[in-house]
Amino acid sequence: RKNTPSLPKTMTTHFSPAYPWDKSSLKSMPVDLQQLEKLDAYALKVNVKNSVEELVKALLKQARTDLEKVRVIWMWICHHIEYDVVGYHNKSQLSSKPRDVLQMGKSICEGYAELFEHMCRLAGIQCKKLSGHAKGYGYKTGQTFTGDSDHAWNAVYLEGRWHLLDSTWGSGSVDDAFTKFTYRYNEFYFLTHPALFINNHFPDNSNWQLLKPTLTLKEFENNMLHNSNFYTLGLLATHPETPIIQTVNGKASVSVECHPGTLFMFKLKGTDKHGLMTLKKDGMELDIYPQNTGRHKLEIFAKPSKAEASDDVYTCVVEYVVECESVDKAMRFPKDLLQPVGPSWFSKRQGFLQPSHKEPVLHTNDGRCSLTFTLGKDISVQTSLHTDGSSLTEDEGRRHVLQTQCKSQVKLKVHLPHAGNFVLKIYSKKRSDPGNYDYVFNYLIRCLNTEVKWPPFPKRYIKWLPDYEIEEPLSGLLPANRNVHFKLKMHSIAKVLVQAEDTYTLTQNMGYWEGTCNTSGCTEVFVMVHENANHSFYSQVLRYEVETQ
Repeated sequence: RKNTPSLPKTMTTHFSPAYPWDKSSLKSMPVDLQQLEKLDAYALKVNVKNSVEELVKALLKQARTDLEKVRVIWMWICHHIEYDVVGYHNKSQLSSKPRDVLQMGKSICEGYAELFEHMCRLAGIQCKKLSGHAKGYGYKTGQTFTGDSDHAWNAVYLEGRWHLLDSTWGSGSVDDAFTKFTYRYNEFYFLTHPALFINNHFPDNSNWQLLKPTLTLKEFENNMLHNSNFYTLGLLATHPETPIIQTVNGKASVSVECHPGTLFMFKLKGTDKHGLMTLKKDGMELDIYPQNTGRHKLEIFAKPSKAEASDDVYTCVVEYVVECESVDKAMRFPKDLLQPVGPSWFSKRQGFLQPSHKEPVLHTNDGRCSLTFTLGKDISVQTSLHTDGSSLTEDEGRRHVLQTQCKSQVKLKVHLPHAGNFVLKIYSKKRSDPGNYDYVFNYLIRCLNTEVKWPPFPKRYIKWLPDYEIEEPLSGLLPANRNVHFKLKMHSIAKVLVQAEDTYTLTQNMGYWEGTCNTSGCTEVFVMVHENANHSFYSQVLRYEVETQ
């Protein structure tokens, strides 16, 4: 122990820097947090303020190993010393001597680091106070660091090598106005892996990066800032890795890599309307189309999808600045489009398996498209179609989608009323539930062909069952004064009538009910069914409109 250099002159075996990060642990040595729970609780209860020596003596009563000694000191400082926001603005009045920090119960980073170093030395642990630049309070994406260092932290020597920690950032955070400190313990900054610590700490002496190769200040400035939430939520990487990105032909693309089961959202200048985000099993992909030139702030938020995660809020994990030189006006998205777009592991978890279309956007030239899914749960499905402007009421939007369900197969046929961008929303509920449908996911449907003009499908009534099928006529608007052929697939029915000016009976043929009706002299046509040959009443199942002369 005695021969250990107090400061690394060169990268000797002492330092054995573990680089690059293998993504398996956030710490530079194995730490079993569950085993430390009792010790942590003990450290929080110790209340000795008369001298640093007495405090250390009290803390060490429960600590045996060097790791445990460092841990009790760390825990005590993080929960008993608050950041001195007043002192920060008036440094001349401030003492960062360990004795004064203990008496005051508050300090700035300098005082935290000096108290930590002093307490470790009293406990017989080698510890260094380090100083350098940090991407902390007030940091702006892409800024440069000049002049003196602005932050202090520590290195401790455990099990034959040096480890990094920052008790200032472990204790809590200050608000945006820098007037209020809030205790919020952050485990991330205890023995942080050097490859992650370098993300926001740049020591004056580059040896203390504990990395090989070391980063230059320029690289540090240009590197993406990942805050501690990024790693604690299990995120692994972002692409691109530079914080400032330029659009190409009005578009910029970003992706995040993570462990499965993370949900994402984004904001570009405070809104999620100018992008297309898709969830992937191990991350997300995002295409951004700013609708103004200039610099835009892009924030990406994440949260674990596990239902048991109590604080079910999205946390900002990464920020970019998007520089936009030209705008792609064609990439305007309907306001009803919800992020993420397209099917994903999340829709699969809700019971939508094997989607025929895995991409978020469906392109159709003739204004028609069909999609299929297999349902993995006993659910009922509902859909709606939306577009900007007042061209579609909610009811009409529903009628431009025809849904059939045979056992676990769901088929959706979409006929667009005109060219443009449409949102197809898909909802579900447990079949046994009387309640409302829950939104699950949506697609963007694009059609550029201005000739397109499909009428809605016929109106379906409650007695039209999910597994009934319309072969023809699919259009809910029938031509006037014509003979129209009907071909419908329905089961458990005794008799089918088509009521126009006159009434026509359909006949059963190979599982279909077929026949012809004439549309002259009427404005609407109903299909009615007799469920039981002994009953005299009919139920309406479909309603068609007839074109006016």
